[in-house]
Amino acid sequence: MSLAPSLAERVARARADLRMGVPVVLQTTSGAALAVAAEGVSAARLADLASLGTAHLAITARRAETLNARAYDGDLARLILPKDVDVTWIEAVADPADDLTHPMKGPFQSARGGDATAARAAIALAKSARLLPAAILVEVENALDLAAQNGLTVIPVGQAMPFMADLAPLHDVVHARVPLVASEAGRVHVFRPDDGGEEHFAVEIGRPDRGQPVLARLHSACFTGDLFGSLKCDCGPQLNTALAQMGEVGAGVLLYLNQEGRGIGHANKMRAYSLQDQGFDTVQANHRLGFEDDERDFRIGAAILKEMGFSTVRLLTNNPAKVARMEEQGITVAERVPLMVGENRFNTAYLATKAKKSGHLL
Repeated sequence: MSLAPSLAERVARARADLRMGVPVVLQTTSGAALAVAAEGVSAARLADLASLGTAHLAITARRAETLNARAYDGDLARLILPKDVDVTWIEAVADPADDLTHPMKGPFQSARGGDATAARAAIALAKSARLLPAAILVEVENALDLAAQNGLTVIPVGQAMPFMADLAPLHDVVHARVPLVASEAGRVHVFRPDDGGEEHFAVEIGRPDRGQPVLARLHSACFTGDLFGSLKCDCGPQLNTALAQMGEVGAGVLLYLNQEGRGIGHANKMRAYSLQDQGFDTVQANHRLGFEDDERDFRIGAAILKEMGFSTVRLLTNNPAKVARMEEQGITVAERVPLMVGENRFNTAYLATKAKKSGHLL
């Protein structure tokens, strides 16, 4: 029967569970562990987990570097929880909001040896759920029994990690004509991934010739810049200028990708903004939160272009990485079209950081 949830559906359920503060069970070849996101864990659940065995707080190597904690597992560190651990300690380690006011959070004892597979999966799930990349784990022999007794989602890590690394198929579920300020000949396509993730959008201007290079833009969602007119970035002006250029030539496609804050999500983006107010640049803020410089997946853009029948583009971007990712995914970039707009006194340092650290051509 097909009533049982598929692997994709279980992974989507696990993301939702973590966002709600509900533990999930991560099954590996060496055993099984209960995992709960550090963000939003309740005092009662933390106490229950700690009572089951030796608990660890898994954080990324980026966050460990900020905390001066040993990342023996390479890409992550498993911090052994103090005996008197409480939610306040967990929050302080996972969230850098008070790092400057309370810098001495350690000393930390990192686990060395053993299997970090479950910890790695927990962090990957937390990231995909747009949470802080930190999770509490405890390995227990009867994890599957606890899952059955308490209705917890079980994730087979060996199958789930490759599945999460692959790009989920995207489908054009619906499209409709939408007259726009930039062009009355606008059509919006809604693309939905099979893995239950966020939907993405394509704005098609006119009737672009699929046999010719199309003027295209991969635009990552920025609700502060695109919607509210934030002056902290150049996103809003880039969005409007790209659409206006497509309207002027009478054809183009703008992909509006739901990868807010370079792929870290709305809440983490606001956390990064708060850290920027403390004096850190945009890359430093991401690292202190435990993320990489850029967590976006540009394969999504290439997949949508292919689904729409485009194989060659004139790409509106200042980011050479976008050009490289498109070429890697089989999309020919006939021309990189600069998009030099939106600089103001509030975002000068931000743009300078993008040029210096992220290689943008500004």
